[in-house]
Amino acid sequence: MILEKLSVINYKNIASATLELSPKINCFIGQNGVGKTNVLDAIYFLSFCRSANNPIDSQVIMHGQEFFMLEGFYSEELKVDSYDYHISCGLKRGTKKHFKRNKKEYKRLSEHIGLIPVVVVAPSDTLLIDGGSEERRRLMDLVISQYDRSYIESMNRYNKALQQRNVLLKQEAEPDIEVISLFEEQMAEEGEKIYKLRKAFVEELIPIFQRIHETISENREQVSLNYVSHCQRGPLLEVIQRDRFKDRALGYSLHGIHRDDLEFMLGGHPMKREGSQGQNKTFVIALKLAQFDFLKRTNSRTTPLLLLDDIFDKLDARRVEQIVKLVAGDDFGQIFITDTNRDHLDQILSASSHDYKIFHVDNGEIV
Repeated sequence: MILEKLSVINYKNIASATLELSPKINCFIGQNGVGKTNVLDAIYFLSFCRSANNPIDSQVIMHGQEFFMLEGFYSEELKVDSYDYHISCGLKRGTKKHFKRNKKEYKRLSEHIGLIPVVVVAPSDTLLIDGGSEERRRLMDLVISQYDRSYIESMNRYNKALQQRNVLLKQEAEPDIEVISLFEEQMAEEGEKIYKLRKAFVEELIPIFQRIHETISENREQVSLNYVSHCQRGPLLEVIQRDRFKDRALGYSLHGIHRDDLEFMLGGHPMKREGSQGQNKTFVIALKLAQFDFLKRTNSRTTPLLLLDDIFDKLDARRVEQIVKLVAGDDFGQIFITDTNRDHLDQILSASSHDYKIFHVDNGEIV
């Protein structure tokens, strides 16, 4: 997928910008806090129907303004033909957002997910290591939902049943056994589907991730991933029901795929305990680039967009060099890079024979 043109109005600190983009490498240079990341977030929004950094849509509207508008003009190269996509999203305060493809509004936003696959590498990715298990589940969800629409549907049904079960667990009166059993059966049915998709994804991702990590670290560290789920304890319905009394006392569901985790390992030990800042950053960059490779293999119709937001900080020169060689090669499609350091971008551009554009960002203005 190629984003040929991006139009942004009143999005965060960007009052107005229209960018004609390179089909290969687009670099955004500027100091911290001037709006570089907001450009990438606008691109993310057009793929996922929401901001990567703020779940509340109205809060991405520029201060003092009443609406925001995003437009992206994409071309998709297929084996037999080409199709153009005009994706737009607008939101006025106090109303619902309108998300359209080729001027036709979606009935359900989930229908759009996966059309324009995107992988983002950002400083906040260290939360995958330092944060709770919900961060790592979100990572799996973001990737799988871009190539398997049934995953989103199963997640929605599972979460609805989970919420309804939790309501019954919290009420003072003893829950009706038939009703709570119905929700548990729904959780188990959808949870087993989700578990199988997550398990298959992780198993296929591990060797790709290890290969990329070996390249960046020059084989100085051994890393792995370990998927942990209550589904591994037996049939999920039995696992959920056996602790119903304890769940009732606590007022929420202790077991299910909403408690799954993805363990990050360095040298056979948990990454959270063992990794330095540089090792942690290398780990998550390799993991995100592996996701890109995975999505590219899975979707034969289009190549994902790659958004690299200030990724070189806290990395030594050798690791920067290896990353530069990777992203400047032919394996990647269209790339968007932000950095405060022009030297890093010059390294990438000099290592690549591809077309590129450089944009300078200052207080929301992009030239």
